[in-house]
Amino acid sequence: MAGRIRAEDIEALKERTSITDVVREHVTLRPAGVGAMKGLCPFHDEKTPSFTVREAVGAFHCFGCGEGGDVISFVQKVDHLPFAEAVEHLAAKLGMELRYEEGGAPRSGESLGRRTRLIEAHRAAAEFYHHRLIDGPEGRAGRDFLRERGFHRPEAELFGVGFAPRGGEELANHLRSKGFTEEELTIGGLCGRGSRGLYDRFRGRLVWPIRDTTGDTVGFGARRLFDDDRIAAKYLNTTETPIYKKSHVLYGLDLAKKPISTTRTAVVVEGYTDVMAAHMAGVEQAVATCGTAFGVDHIKVLRRIMRDEPDLAPAKVIFTFDGDAAGQKAAMKAYAEDQRWASQSFVAVAREGMDPCDLRLREGDQAVRDLIADAVPMFEFAVRTTLARFDLTTAEGRVRAMAAAAPIINDIRDTALRPEYVRTVAGWVGVDVDQMRSAVQRAGRMAPEEARGARPGPEGAEQLPSVPAYPAPDLRDPVVMAERQLLQVLFQYPGMVGAVALDQIDPTAFGAPAHRVAFDAVRAVGMPRADHTHAGWVRAVSDAAPQSVHGLLAELAVAPLPVVPDPANGLPPRSYVDSLVMRVREVAIGRQIADSMATLRRLATDPLADRDHMRSLSARLQELERERAALREGVRG
Repeated sequence: MAGRIRAEDIEALKERTSITDVVREHVTLRPAGVGAMKGLCPFHDEKTPSFTVREAVGAFHCFGCGEGGDVISFVQKVDHLPFAEAVEHLAAKLGMELRYEEGGAPRSGESLGRRTRLIEAHRAAAEFYHHRLIDGPEGRAGRDFLRERGFHRPEAELFGVGFAPRGGEELANHLRSKGFTEEELTIGGLCGRGSRGLYDRFRGRLVWPIRDTTGDTVGFGARRLFDDDRIAAKYLNTTETPIYKKSHVLYGLDLAKKPISTTRTAVVVEGYTDVMAAHMAGVEQAVATCGTAFGVDHIKVLRRIMRDEPDLAPAKVIFTFDGDAAGQKAAMKAYAEDQRWASQSFVAVAREGMDPCDLRLREGDQAVRDLIADAVPMFEFAVRTTLARFDLTTAEGRVRAMAAAAPIINDIRDTALRPEYVRTVAGWVGVDVDQMRSAVQRAGRMAPEEARGARPGPEGAEQLPSVPAYPAPDLRDPVVMAERQLLQVLFQYPGMVGAVALDQIDPTAFGAPAHRVAFDAVRAVGMPRADHTHAGWVRAVSDAAPQSVHGLLAELAVAPLPVVPDPANGLPPRSYVDSLVMRVREVAIGRQIADSMATLRRLATDPLADRDHMRSLSARLQELERERAALREGVRG
């Protein structure tokens, strides 16, 4: 057993260690009165700082969660270390030699504690890998990879990039020669154990050291270089170890923490080379996750450094994502956590879906800086991504788009901003502000009901559609009822409509999808010919329609009309049939007018909109208005 550390050495360690400097490695502090510093607590999630440090006393205390103590207990809590290892960790940073009770120093390999030994092993591994990249003949493949991406020796040295030899045991042999045990190498994730002994975890790959906020290497990320690599995955990362938790680590944070703290801005990119490219381009606040999605623990880390607090000027976090579907999915996942920030987050997506590394290589450093400077609010990105799923040129598309965007607006934590966002999104969709406001209010009423009624289905169960392919027409709508009656006349008295009137009716005039399908089938078959019987023509129309509307067609062919037939011929009154045709045509024109006005509203919010196109739309609107007026005049006549 290791001896107990002498009490006088522990006291001396506390006196020589600045608790403020130690805490600053994890928390951004600012003055809070005489002799006090304050920041966001690292031990619980908070938006208003309640974590206080007093240098003269050598103590900290959080008035939010109640955690407190001296510098040793802080290191114990923040790094999850036992007391002795926390003391040894602080002593190693000071270069202080500790003395032990019970007969002297502990056994070799235990004097610095397990964490310190693992950190030291990773430091030695990083040096080994880096030397092989810079000077080793095998490292040429790695040097070529970096050079192709615009990185050279200074960048490799700044980020400590290295090369893992292909042999499979070279790192293991090197670290054993340095006095590290096989247990330390396997526990630390540097090596694995096979039937023939230890083998290197990374082989024939370019490696990036992953450092914690203090600059200590705690893991590695490795990229595939050779086609014959037996591991197909492009990237491998250190498995979780006592010193490496991927959900708590951000690549590049050791270099970025000061710029992030100074500017109160963080830039989250997607890969190691993107971090390098951003830093080289002057965006020194760039960091990346390490083989995992950006999550709650990452947010906590950045919030402490940025001082993301409601009583300060807004901090800023900018995410860069690829423009493809996977990038949009990642952005929407990040948006789901947006409520955890005190300030607004932003999204930057480069043209053609380029990442910062590709953008810098193709267009230079300024293009990367411009990408970050032109980031749009996460809210805007989320709404525009949602709206992109709908056809905003149609009334149905706009209604569905409003319904999809409304919950996003309703979820905005700052209720004072909602009215402005309602006006903005109404312009993007192309609807009246009042319509958008009503949709948001409905979303607000439905949210609690859905939360109470939500029941997840069995895992793996097939999710069947909740609505049929063509929903039943809503006959409470007078327009839909007019459509139905016109179709009844078509099916029962086709001669009263005639081919000329049929050609004048736009299929999109039918708002009910099932009615539109029925009318399409009539147009496909055409009006009855001389050799057609009425029953044969109806069967032909039914054959031309999908199976799902056959029941509707049969109903249209027999359902009575709500008018008294003309006694002279038993047919519906001519004026009644004409009024139905005119009504459906008028509705179609009305929809075209609404679509054109919606497009004009959207273009009015776009400073880059084509003014000639807007003028042609205005002219088309006037033409449609005249056509509608003529129809109405014809009905009155």
